[in-house]
Amino acid sequence: MMAKSVKKDLFFKETLKLIHEKGFRATTMRDIAERMNFEVANIYNYIDSKDALLENYVIGITKEFQTYMDNIIDSTFSPKDKLRMVISKHIQFTFEKPYQLALMANEWRNLKEPALSEYVAKRSDYISKIASILEDGVEKGEFRPMNIEIATNSIVSSLRWSYNKYVDNSNTSINPIELEKQFMDFIFNGVKAS
Repeated sequence: MMAKSVKKDLFFKETLKLIHEKGFRATTMRDIAERMNFEVANIYNYIDSKDALLENYVIGITKEFQTYMDNIIDSTFSPKDKLRMVISKHIQFTFEKPYQLALMANEWRNLKEPALSEYVAKRSDYISKIASILEDGVEKGEFRPMNIEIATNSIVSSLRWSYNKYVDNSNTSINPIELEKQFMDFIFNGVKAS
């Protein structure tokens, strides 16, 4: 018999994969039960509802992002080093929590209030902190003068793309270190001071 925590981990992993494959709205409790070889009623031993699952994962991963971003912002590192840390953490999360990140990136619109407003506020705050790193870097001459909004959105969009591209990292031959290096090269060659 499978240990309870292993079975629970498998349940959540398979449920997140299924939602990634079908989409949140299209995935039913019956689909989850079939994937797990369960009776539908057994699912409620793991989750209260699909909405609760979505909220738990999206708000949970958002809080993780917020915590590490606050630590980076509060550090004494240079803007260039802070931006490197942000990129590094994104790539690390992409490979450690691929389905959670894909859920956050693709399904957040399905959150119910007040979780939806909480997510949008935290995401806005996070993006503002990336912009502040870039602004600080421009002021200190570490980055060239630029349109901060365009640069911020380009960086955030590139990092979000990685969640979907590498969600199933068994289908890719690139390793996380190489992906991180490629992102760093691309981003820093676009923002470095001349």
